[in-house]
Amino acid sequence: MKASGGRRRLWRRILVVWAVAVIGGGVLTLRLQASAEPPPPTGWYNSEHGGQAPAPPPSAGSSTPPCPTAGDGRAVLCAYATTP
Repeated sequence: MKASGGRRRLWRRILVVWAVAVIGGGVLTLRLQASAEPPPPTGWYNSEHGGQAPAPPPSAGSSTPPCPTAGDGRAVLCAYATTP
């Protein structure tokens, strides 16, 4: 009878050690995944409306005309070409 109780205790300890190892490995995996996320791409920033948008173009020289604006508040796309 005593040997049977000793085996149960041994198996219970083995099970507890195994469960702690599995839980610890899971926590470690989640922690390492969160820290391994790549940084946001350069050239992008958070816009005023909460989403991501391309960074504004670098300041254009004085020879570049200003970007026109829409009178009714619609978005306007400006493209500038430069020669190398």
